[in-house]
Amino acid sequence: MRGYVLSRCGQAVPVLFGVTLITFLLTHVALGDPVRAMMGQRADPEVVARIRAEYGLDKPLWHRYALYMGKLLVGDLGYSYRQGRPVSATLAERLPATARLAVAAMVVALVLGMTAGIVAAVRHNTGVDLLMMTLSLLGISTPVFWLGMMLILLFAVSLGWFPISGYGDGAFGHLVLPALTLGALQAGYIARMTRSALLEVLRQEYVRTARAKGLKERVVILKHGLRNGILPILTLAGIGLGDLLVGAPLTETVFAWPGLGRLLVAAVGNRDLPVVLGATLLFALIFLAANLIVDLVYALVDPRVRLTE
Repeated sequence: MRGYVLSRCGQAVPVLFGVTLITFLLTHVALGDPVRAMMGQRADPEVVARIRAEYGLDKPLWHRYALYMGKLLVGDLGYSYRQGRPVSATLAERLPATARLAVAAMVVALVLGMTAGIVAAVRHNTGVDLLMMTLSLLGISTPVFWLGMMLILLFAVSLGWFPISGYGDGAFGHLVLPALTLGALQAGYIARMTRSALLEVLRQEYVRTARAKGLKERVVILKHGLRNGILPILTLAGIGLGDLLVGAPLTETVFAWPGLGRLLVAAVGNRDLPVVLGATLLFALIFLAANLIVDLVYALVDPRVRLTE
């Protein structure tokens, strides 16, 4: 197990290097001059030149990248152009809010998705199956920003059950609507995957044997069926959690949630290149960690899976 983890960590190094290289080139070429974005087009050229020299933006692109990588190797993500603070401190402030929202949204997605998938599989080719799959398709197809605004209109404005937006010092009421909005998309995918995996398992000989032994249907479905078909669901949930941890920018924007996604959108608009680079690198780390955790969970859930270097 330890050797496998070390091997995967070694494989992550070139991936992260490629992410930094591509992101660095795209941000410095596509986003334009951050100093002009801060100072405006009519700023004094001497002031612009002085600020560019202060941030090292007057050097060739390859030189800037070498300097950035040199700092990155010692854990220095640089300073935000807009805030004048270390990027690492800014990301550390935003990460807990995004992690809290992502975990809550994944709980919503698993509860709703797996329940709908199990019901659809048990009631295969019936009206209930059609209803569950239609609802899951709606969850996948509905735009996140529209769903968020509809939930605000219904539960916050009309009924007054939850706050409209904001973090609220971490109060649970502020978390409900963003978690439902963000979890609806993943719930649709999980429902369809659960149904497909469970139907495949329920056709196996050992399931028919379990039923012939007189086991209760609930035991057959949950213990023999779902347990043996859970690997693809875990894959989807693990990758989905990585997606959610990245922090859906639209959801965070609609609900004024102070997470990483909203921070990245603001950084792109402000041409705050160090924040964009730092947030993108953190997102890549999250995805790699999520995939590694899913592989490790495979070995714990299914003894047939063997992790090799």
